Amino acid sequence: MPPQVNIEQVKRAAHNSVPLTFKTFTLPHDTEEYLDEVLNIFLAELGFPEIKDQLSYCLRELAVNAKKANTKRAYFHERGLDLNNPQHYAEGMKNFKDDTLGNIEHYLQKQKELGLYLKIIYHTREKTFMISVRNNVEITKIEQIRIFDRIARSRAFTSMEEAFATVLDQTEGAGLGIVILILMLKKIGLDEESFAIDVEDGETVATLTVPFNEVQVEKMDALTQQIIREVKELPQFPDNILHLQRLITDPESEITDIARQISTDPMLTADLLKLVNSAQFMLPKRVDNIVEAVKLVGMKGVRNLLYTHGTQKILGQKYREMRELWQHSYRTAFYAYNLAKSFHRRKEILDDVYVGGILHDLGKIILASLHPDLLERIRGFCKEKEIPSNMLENFAAGMNHAEVGALIAEKWNFPDQLVDAIRFHHSPLECKDQNRDIVFSVYLANALTDLERQQILFEQMERWVLGDFGIQSEEQLTRIQQRLEAAFDQQRSRF
Repeated sequence: MPPQVNIEQVKRAAHNSVPLTFKTFTLPHDTEEYLDEVLNIFLAELGFPEIKDQLSYCLRELAVNAKKANTKRAYFHERGLDLNNPQHYAEGMKNFKDDTLGNIEHYLQKQKELGLYLKIIYHTREKTFMISVRNNVEITKIEQIRIFDRIARSRAFTSMEEAFATVLDQTEGAGLGIVILILMLKKIGLDEESFAIDVEDGETVATLTVPFNEVQVEKMDALTQQIIREVKELPQFPDNILHLQRLITDPESEITDIARQISTDPMLTADLLKLVNSAQFMLPKRVDNIVEAVKLVGMKGVRNLLYTHGTQKILGQKYREMRELWQHSYRTAFYAYNLAKSFHRRKEILDDVYVGGILHDLGKIILASLHPDLLERIRGFCKEKEIPSNMLENFAAGMNHAEVGALIAEKWNFPDQLVDAIRFHHSPLECKDQNRDIVFSVYLANALTDLERQQILFEQMERWVLGDFGIQSEEQLTRIQQRLEAAFDQQRSRF
């Protein structure tokens, strides 16, 4: 376990041009978090916090590549292969990835036994900030040629969506990752000259050099403008839903008036009956009477149903079939509702938690319609790199799907707690305190479905959120996930 960050030490290093060095043999996830926090403090002290995400990606890419280089040496050493022999190299690389991923702890221990380390060094010199990643093995000519080839390829791309749309050979860790690193530098006004990789005294040294007088954060690009234009052009909710919303807020309205208006829309009626007969209400017998259904669901429940129904009606008509997304959303809603019910025991938030779960990914519909393959490519890349996909969405599309969804929710005048559930379902610690229980429930539910689909690791989940639900271990979380999965599958079989 790494030590707590010494904030004052980092600040002194930032202002006094003192190199700050960290050494690790295996680069566990909590060490990555520690290094990221140090970077955050450095940039805040130097007055450039806005480039933190870009440099965070670059640092992570270089550190992970260095760790993989060490793992490769341990793997070749164990098999008696010479890394500098082209024939041996080709033979070793055939199964390197599968063999090491399947037994990574063994190879991490092996590289530690061989004394193969990483050093991460932060250093300021006048108005320049440098990050160096050193590992005590020399890069081979084959590896260096591959990296220079990636840098050369990056010149052909003006945006990340172009890079993700181009199939690149990813048999080496420095494949697409290095291309994205160069594009990240471009986004803050720098070029490939800011990245260098060389050999010094038996170490491979990868360095990022950031001259602050050249930093210029990229302004809104064409894709971002297209996304905002697409959101602005979305129609408002249909007249019958707007009329129902007015009836619900009118204190003179009778339940029969609301039920009669709902009955004029067969799809809305079906949604209402499906909701009231779901496991959420645990009724002893099926309800088919609309007035009775409205009474059971309540005004807040009907209001939230309108948000869901209206959203699906507009986006379902405007965009191609998004069946898989809605299936994921209903599973997330079910998990979120039951998590909030079991752990927070606040009945008044349950409706908002459920609807937040259904609508949390609505921004993906816009992004997927504009660039159908972009999100999938980003997701696959981030899974391999073990980094949050919303970070790269920000840079590839100008904003991530959570922010796009929040823009849509604001356009349609959704209440503040639902906007927060959508906007912060990947970054729950940033939400308002009054909406914390709702956002945390939606975040954890969505993260559980991502775990099921092997899109994230337990170590990547927010510890504050896990602690809020009293979850102390991966085993405990797995038990919760398995119970929710079984309950959802049982409910689904009823319909």
